[in-house]
Amino acid sequence: MRRFFALIASVLLLCFANPNRSLMQNAAPESTPVSVWLTLPDRSQLLQQQADVTFVPQTDPVEGTRVIAIDSDTRYQQMEGFGAAMTDSSAWNIMHIMSSRQREQVMRDLFTREGAGIGLSYVRIPIGASDFSLHNISYNDLPPGETDPNLDQFSINYDEAYIIPALLQAQALNPQLRFMGSPWSAPGWMKQGGTLKGGALLPEYYQAFADYLVRWIQAYVEHGVGIDALTPQNEPLYQTGNYPTMGMAAEAQQTFVRDHLGPALEAADLDTQLIIFDHNWDLADYPLTVLADPAAAAYVDGIAFHCYGGNVSVQSTVHAAHPDKGIWFTECSGGDWATNFGDNLSWNMRNLVIGNFRNWGNSVMLWNLVLDQDAGPQNSGCGDCRGVITVDSVSGELTYNEEYYVLGHVSRFVDPGAYRIDSTEFRMGVAENVAFLNPDGSLVLIAHSVIDAPITVTWQGQQFEYLLPAGALVTFKWVGTSAS
Repeated sequence: MRRFFALIASVLLLCFANPNRSLMQNAAPESTPVSVWLTLPDRSQLLQQQADVTFVPQTDPVEGTRVIAIDSDTRYQQMEGFGAAMTDSSAWNIMHIMSSRQREQVMRDLFTREGAGIGLSYVRIPIGASDFSLHNISYNDLPPGETDPNLDQFSINYDEAYIIPALLQAQALNPQLRFMGSPWSAPGWMKQGGTLKGGALLPEYYQAFADYLVRWIQAYVEHGVGIDALTPQNEPLYQTGNYPTMGMAAEAQQTFVRDHLGPALEAADLDTQLIIFDHNWDLADYPLTVLADPAAAAYVDGIAFHCYGGNVSVQSTVHAAHPDKGIWFTECSGGDWATNFGDNLSWNMRNLVIGNFRNWGNSVMLWNLVLDQDAGPQNSGCGDCRGVITVDSVSGELTYNEEYYVLGHVSRFVDPGAYRIDSTEFRMGVAENVAFLNPDGSLVLIAHSVIDAPITVTWQGQQFEYLLPAGALVTFKWVGTSAS
């Protein structure tokens, strides 16, 4: 009881000592330390901690600085998670190409925050073969002319060899890790042309494909890998005869979701989120068409985007039309077409982190977690894509690529469930930023500038100053108040 009265007396004393300071501001003590983490475009600093800066009482800003005002009471979307895809190729490289010692280190670096670890929180899983697979397979492959609408021959034996073991090892390191499934193709017998490579899903097999996806989720759950989200089809407007793909027009996806997949998930009592589209920013009419039917929209939890066409601002357009649906970012890959480390840092930060989250994104997932020195193993798809990590299958050398550090500036510091909060917006590459409030009350500010830019960060009557180096990625983190 004495402690209670002492606390009340302290609060009253602070209020009367400075009547202009609110109780909320008093919750943020002066001289709050701020940790600083830096990546430089010349690679001299790679997600390395710097000396702390300190909040001091707020004063008039120095002329020429850009003031980033943080308002942790103004909250926007909640974060789902951050990561990349455990493709067949990635799992093969992790489980068969790396030594056991390398595998242990890489998995810790990817899925924990220990040491240099970046603590990835979300992994996307191709359902069957993709352009980064060792073999063209589905989970119900049949000889030509045969069908199996009851899925009597369904099996995920292929995944049991090394894909599921890789996922389980990741999950053991981060028990909060979440998973999304995305199919590149239905089994060939369900499609026009009877092949995994191209062709549309035949209407008479809509229900069989819905059941197939439900069976995949259930099979993964039986192996200890829960599936938190599902997309009906990866890049539904792209088809090729080179590797597994499947066409699915917007009207077809609308029907498939409304009459088959949504009811199938519901009947199976699965709480897996259903995320539509899973394609490029420049094709946003597609999800709007699917959601134009209220009966289909009722089953949909969100819309997923890729980076290979259009502009990230489209996410805000779709959010404005359907603010009750989450905006997911699920795929982007770097590659040999863009080899400048600093330029790649900047593009990814401006578009996939700051731009994505300021345009209502609740996640960022890149493409392959791990590829070899030849951007593989490949399956007749992208011949020069870059993984988050590269392993040389001959020398064993590991290279942590720019994507690793871009993800790390988010995933090491921002927790699933965090809110994006209000911060002063700057564009044109100078002092661009985005801020978050974690569930534990800590705050995170991520900033980038293409030129040297002095900034003043203000929050609850306090401020600190910092010079953003040209091309750098900078993450600031400090202890705040509860996010609940």
